[in-house]
Amino acid sequence: MKNFTLFLIAGIILLGSCKKKDTESEKFKLLTAHTWTSDSLLVNGLDESGPAGRLEAFKGDAKFNTDHTGTFSTYSGTWRFETGETELVITTDAYDNIPITTAIKELTASSLKITTVFPNLLNPAVPLNVRMTFKPK
Repeated sequence: MKNFTLFLIAGIILLGSCKKKDTESEKFKLLTAHTWTSDSLLVNGLDESGPAGRLEAFKGDAKFNTDHTGTFSTYSGTWRFETGETELVITTDAYDNIPITTAIKELTASSLKITTVFPNLLNPAVPLNVRMTFKPK
């Protein structure tokens, strides 16, 4: 009985000293593993990353931290996955904390591609189809 008690106590100590299983998803690990650098910033198929371009402020690096904060070129804010990790939602005070929801088209160790649609205030009949691609820095 003494041996069984010692064995039980040793087992409890051993189990208690083991690290918890990694519960972060593969997409979480891929997104947070790198600083991402913008590769192309398109609106309706046209490059809008240059001077006076609609996406000029997004040109540069994006960093998604494991605590769900991040920097997105000149902006900082928070991020989260939605819809089974098929969407990336970014919130920043630069946009009055209105969440920007993007569809994740590709997320691999070498590529991040997201898309979203914004209303076109100048021509409501033609929405702004945004596609942003990034590569690891």
